[in-house]
Amino acid sequence: MSDLIDDPMEGENAPEFSVSEISGAVKRVIEGEFAHIRVKGEVGRVSRPRSGHVYLDLKDDRSVLAGVIWKGVASRLSVQPEEGMEVVATGRLTTFPGQSRYQIVIEDIKPAGMGALMAMLEKRKTQLAAEGLFAPERKRPLPYLPEVIGVVTSPSGAVIRDILHRLRDRFPRKVLIWPVAVQGEKCAPEVTRAIQGFNRLSPGGALPRPDLLIVARGGGSIEDLWGFNEESVVRAAAASEIPLISAVGHETDTTLIDFAADQRAPTPTAAAELAVPVRMDLLAWVDKQEARMTHALTSGVTARGQRLRDLARALPRPERLLDTPRQRLDAWSDRLPAALTRTVQARRVRLFEASGALRPGTLQSRLSSRREMFLSWEARLAPALQRMVDRKRETLDRRLDRLSLRPIERDIARKSEQLDRVARRLSDAGDRQLRGWRERVNTMDRLRETLGYKATLQRGYAVVRGDGEVVTTRAAALGAQALEIEFADGRMPVGGAPDDGAAQDRTLAEKPVKKPGKRPSDPPDQGSLF
Repeated sequence: MSDLIDDPMEGENAPEFSVSEISGAVKRVIEGEFAHIRVKGEVGRVSRPRSGHVYLDLKDDRSVLAGVIWKGVASRLSVQPEEGMEVVATGRLTTFPGQSRYQIVIEDIKPAGMGALMAMLEKRKTQLAAEGLFAPERKRPLPYLPEVIGVVTSPSGAVIRDILHRLRDRFPRKVLIWPVAVQGEKCAPEVTRAIQGFNRLSPGGALPRPDLLIVARGGGSIEDLWGFNEESVVRAAAASEIPLISAVGHETDTTLIDFAADQRAPTPTAAAELAVPVRMDLLAWVDKQEARMTHALTSGVTARGQRLRDLARALPRPERLLDTPRQRLDAWSDRLPAALTRTVQARRVRLFEASGALRPGTLQSRLSSRREMFLSWEARLAPALQRMVDRKRETLDRRLDRLSLRPIERDIARKSEQLDRVARRLSDAGDRQLRGWRERVNTMDRLRETLGYKATLQRGYAVVRGDGEVVTTRAAALGAQALEIEFADGRMPVGGAPDDGAAQDRTLAEKPVKKPGKRPSDPPDQGSLF
């Protein structure tokens, strides 16, 4: 220490480094010493910007280590880091010179044991349950006998073979298979797209829409089944409009999709059993129902026949019903000849009595009286007919007097006056409408004049033109060969006297220079008025 005090100029011989050189040296030292490390800690702050990278903090009870997961690595992770999760991160240590800090570039991250996974699973389950995704009232009943069944599973595993075999044994149905990865980082997005894709199919389209969905996978560890615990898969299952059966893992395995599905099956085989009934059981049930129906019909017909026979025994025999009428007919037939004889005799007596009063003299007197009556009627008929003809002729003459052209002429005159009044009203209405249209046209013309740049010139503004074009900037005015100013009462070249150039101004005012595509009534370009 005394030497340093005695020689204060000794430190001036040390080399000088720039900030970037120091930062690069520190970076090389840290990356050389910690090329590949594994760090265990609790995930703190997690940030996911639009770039797709993931920024997080790894911490324990005393220190915090910043970490970054690049976009390509983050998309391949089987388990996404969440705040509060205890993890083991594998990567390399480096520095970030822009902020003078060191950080770990994470290449892989996994939960630190089963406890962390289960804690994260329980936290996610509680969050989704609070949103109502697991509510029983959201679940839909399964169709009794679906026509088409959609299966979301791996196409090469034993699961799809077990499902198809069980469906074929129980009740063959049409099956649509959507192949997906059932574990790893691709599992969750592919299962989500499969459920959403089946729901987007149109009913009655070229590819039939399933009536029932089965999401199936065989057993495995919690890491293998983790894709079915992802939030995207659970939300897709809860939002599915098609009833969904979850058959992930064995009976003891439980994933979050089981709570969101409409029905959970302990195994994929059990899912096929829940999807369709047994065809032979249905046939047996139909045969049983047919036998019951036949027995019921036979019993009913037999009972009604016995009832009919019982009622028939209480009715009398037909022969007994006809005995009394037959006896009565016989008695009447015995009495009929005597009655006819008596009737003929009585009628003959009445005829003799009536014929005794019929003498020729009586007939002649009656004929004479009738002849006289007809002759008197004949004498009265001709005058009566003549009187009736005269009366009809008088009636016709009176009606001929009433048939005159004067009423028709009066009606025609009245209708002509009405027609003239209507024509005058129509003409007045047409004139009023024409005057209204003329006033509107005049108003629009005055508005056009007001909005045109000519009216602006009347308020003291002017238009500057250079070489026949409107000048809007100072640089354009300096570069023009000749300048011209247009006022409300005419145009004037710059530098000319108004009195000397009056004829030229009038000529220019009568023949304004027109810009292609512009009308005189159009307002000038912005910046051309001053």
